[in-house]
Parts: sequence; structure tokens; C-alpha cells
Amino acid sequence: MPNPSVPQTYEIRPDPQALTGNKEDPSQNASTGVDYEPHPEKSIQLEPEREKIVKSICALYSGSASEDDMQVYAEQAVYDDPWSYCDTRYKIAGQWYGIPKVMAKSQTIKTEVVESKPDRIIFKLQQEYTPRIIHFSKPVNSLITLTLDDQGKVKYHKDMWNEKDYSHEGLGKVMKTLNGDHLTKITQPPKTL
Repeated sequence: MPNPSVPQTYEIRPDPQALTGNKEDPSQNASTGVDYEPHPEKSIQLEPEREKIVKSICALYSGSASEDDMQVYAEQAVYDDPWSYCDTRYKIAGQWYGIPKVMAKSQTIKTEVVESKPDRIIFKLQQEYTPRIIHFSKPVNSLITLTLDDQGKVKYHKDMWNEKDYSHEGLGKVMKTLNGDHLTKITQPPKTL
């Protein structure tokens, strides 16, 4: 059963302009003041256990659909992006196990860790997707916030595609929750997750 306190306790609402704005050359920022393109040379160095978390998350974005990679999530974790809201590790797996079904290829091009604190890792991700139907590759930049619990497991995974934070109300929330709740019926991740 999902824990309703997870969003209130673990959701971090990052300031995209402060974390991603190009201070050296503001002309490189989008009109919104953000620069979601990763610059790996500026990345904050992570400890090995945190590096493993980021590698597992990138592997999932790249279609690994691996039970091993899924173990970075706590059992009662939340995944939140513009299309989906999932409130258990099993539902989150429904999203990741869907990537190989709809993408001919998905690969991480580059990352940049912009913040590392005891309770969080925030990084920019550039992922290139090639859909199965039309073999046209498109790179997508996003800001990933991983909130960690006391065991170092991901409790809240927020994937922001633009400068706006997400509303958890109204029709958008309903659509995101429906996607999160029912995608597992199609993608069929292992019940053991």
C-alpha cells in the first residue's frame, strides 16, 4: 500500500534557475534562465555508493529493465515526471520496463551532477531516444532530483523537462496517476519488485 507521507516528506522542489543557469555566459541559457544541457567537465564528484545510484538510474533510462538497477529505489518510492506519477517501486518499474517496448534505442549521452547533499543527488541528464516506429533519434535534456532515505535508497525521483515544477492537482495529476497505476499491466515488470 502506498505511503501518503512520502511526497510531503521526500519531495524536493529544486530551483532550476539556481542549479542550472549558466552564470559564466547567461546568453547560453534558455529564455527561462535554465541550461539543462549537461556539462560533464563541471560535474560534482560523487562517492562510489552515490555514483552507483546515478549509474543505475541512467541504465534504467537506457532501457536496462533490470531488477538489480531497480534496487536503488525504496519499496515505497515515488517517480514523478510530466507524464507519470508512480508511488511504489513496482509501479516505477512499469515505466522503466516500458522503454525497451517503445524505444529501438535509448542511451545516456552525458550527465552533470549539480548538487550532492546527504539527502539528495541532483543531476542534468541528456538522453537520446530512438522510437521503434520512426527511427529518428532525439536528445532530451532534463533535471533529475533523487531524494534519498536513511538507507541511501531513492524515495522520490523527480524528472523535470523544463523550468516548471509539476502540479499535483487537477486533470494533470489524474492523467499522471492513471499512467503510473496502469502501465504495469502492459509492461509486466517482475512481481518481486
